[in-house]
Amino acid sequence: MSAAGQTTVAAPSTGPGVTGWAQARERARRAGLRPLPPVGLPLAEALGRTLAEPLAALTDLPAFDTSAMDGWAVAGPGPWRVTGRVLAGRADAAALADGAAVEIATGAQLPSGATAVLRREHGRTDGALLHACGPMPVTTGQDVRPRGQECRRGEELLPAGTPVGPAVLGLAAACGHDRLTVRRRPVVQLFVLGDELLSSGVPGAGLVRDALGPLLPPWLRSAGAEVAEVRCVRDDFGLLRDALRHCEADLVLTTGGTAAGPVDFLHRALAEAGARLLVDGVAVRPGHPMLLAELPGGRHLVGLPGNPLAAVAGMATLALPLLHALAGRPAAGPAPARAAVALPGHPVDTRLQPVRRTAEGVVPLAFDGPAMLRGLARAEALAVLPPGGVAAGEPVELVEAP
Repeated sequence: MSAAGQTTVAAPSTGPGVTGWAQARERARRAGLRPLPPVGLPLAEALGRTLAEPLAALTDLPAFDTSAMDGWAVAGPGPWRVTGRVLAGRADAAALADGAAVEIATGAQLPSGATAVLRREHGRTDGALLHACGPMPVTTGQDVRPRGQECRRGEELLPAGTPVGPAVLGLAAACGHDRLTVRRRPVVQLFVLGDELLSSGVPGAGLVRDALGPLLPPWLRSAGAEVAEVRCVRDDFGLLRDALRHCEADLVLTTGGTAAGPVDFLHRALAEAGARLLVDGVAVRPGHPMLLAELPGGRHLVGLPGNPLAAVAGMATLALPLLHALAGRPAAGPAPARAAVALPGHPVDTRLQPVRRTAEGVVPLAFDGPAMLRGLARAEALAVLPPGGVAAGEPVELVEAP
């Protein structure tokens, strides 16, 4: 029995024992502190990965003085004599002398000698002459995007470790990149353990639907991982042992089998596979029998409890910090918030509570038992509640929910 009076998984004499929640997250992060090797990829293939080196501009952005509006590029004070037209994609416009103007399109290169852009709605033509009729006088640099306004060639735009989303791809393309150097995706193998699990149909007669097979892979992919396979493994020690021995993924995730029940074979299978336990039980509810092990060759295994919400707690505690470290991303710690109402906690352990945000702060959601997903399906985050809970109005930390 632990100090809290609950039954915990017996750890081997050389094992780490039951770990606090914050300490478990830190151990998981440190276990993956050797990021995976970098690879160079075309922009479209880099989406969802992580920058392995800073993103630097290959050109000034914009690369030339640009019109920010449709209208006229003008030189000096008006009125101006209109002498032609400049369209985007052309760089052969003649220089403008004072008192001259050319019609210009948004994005077109400003002719040499131009001092401002007069918006179309702020100008009127009288024969060959252009007059300003806007609410304010035309000023030097008006509606011009000067060369290098956003960045200069060689300037660092984003640091290594930045996740590559659509905006990063757009920025990289705008400043001249065709390829990005990114981290290889961590490959994850998911083993769903248990004889009682159905992959389809309505549960009944001692059988339940596998909820984690559909839930976990999208969450893993959003964290930058490549999910190699979701494989169901029956409650058979030999099958589990061989599955662990032959798996070559960077991270192995298992669901179920982490406690001390009659068919909970994970500890024994890890021992025979030559694994080293780094975390064997965490003082958190739900999910306390989760574990983290180092497999031969430097790969890792996270053992998640079989109950769905408990497994989600294990993902937030061990799997995601490890994945982010493997991908070379900065550690994502809990975000601050405020409790709108009292959030009850466990007497001695950390509690992860599904919550929603309101104008007054976060509020708890019902149906938050270890085997339940109804509350999680409506949750925006998991509140990290210290032993005893948090009173209304007090600060509370939030971690990612799927």
